[in-house]
Amino acid sequence: MTPQIILANPRGFCAGVERAIAIVLRALEKFGPPIYVRHEVVHNTFVCDDLRAKGAVFIDELDQAPPGGTVIFSAHGVSKAVREEAERRGLKVFDATCPLVTKVHVEVGKMRRQDHEIVMIGHQGHPEVEGTMGQSDSGMVLVETVADVASLEVRQPDQLAFVTQTTLSVDDASLVIEALRQRFPNIQGPKKDDICYATQNRQDAVKALAAVCDLVIVVGSPNSSNSRRLKEVAASRGVAAWLVDGAAEIKPEWLAGKQRIGVTAGASAPEILITQVIDRLRALTGATVVQSTGVAEGVAFPLPKALVG
Repeated sequence: MTPQIILANPRGFCAGVERAIAIVLRALEKFGPPIYVRHEVVHNTFVCDDLRAKGAVFIDELDQAPPGGTVIFSAHGVSKAVREEAERRGLKVFDATCPLVTKVHVEVGKMRRQDHEIVMIGHQGHPEVEGTMGQSDSGMVLVETVADVASLEVRQPDQLAFVTQTTLSVDDASLVIEALRQRFPNIQGPKKDDICYATQNRQDAVKALAAVCDLVIVVGSPNSSNSRRLKEVAASRGVAAWLVDGAAEIKPEWLAGKQRIGVTAGASAPEILITQVIDRLRALTGATVVQSTGVAEGVAFPLPKALVG
């Protein structure tokens, strides 16, 4: 039996990532290099290396950009303190924060104005979490797991609300939310789920792959939260799963005896990397390629007006 490579749909770039990359490219075109980008604009090694080659300079802190320089905030969002610092330093700022992350920031502001203490569900140290937690000077606490909920201490148990990081495992987040609701029956959540459409769709597609494959390969960088979650979703269903930054990381021994190899990619992984992975898998196994059906997303976010035209 000839092995098959089954491609997940949807996979790869989401609208927020496409917008963030386009903002950097357009700023380089309009103003010329160097363009300073605070943190990786998206979490993908190939993408950031390509932008670096075109004149983007990735910085950790704003004081690494010269006064009056052009700075882009990454797709993960930033705290209010970072925005205030950029203004003090006279930097020209273009904000590549994903609109779905901005939505969470707006929710935090509204909840705090209503005097809610906010529980954020997310991963400690992730830039999106740091940006969202930084929308308020106080009144926010982070939890990562159900165990964290059990030991959580809050000031006003009847005046609680929660938000989530947009790139979490849908299933894991649901468990934490359920634990919060059991412990704090009056806790309020956002009107619409914070986990973004792209995260949800890609995780659903991986669940479908895991049901029919005996190996799943996820294309994405190791610091990409949504890519790591895709690997975890596949592995949680008893399927061998690997996260690779590119085709060169695929080991032939992974493929021994595998007849149906699922391939997907995190929301920050470009299609060229997926194509290279497919080519290597075909060279190693002689497999044929099958496209799976899935959700057609058709989402697009506009660029900042100052970069258009």
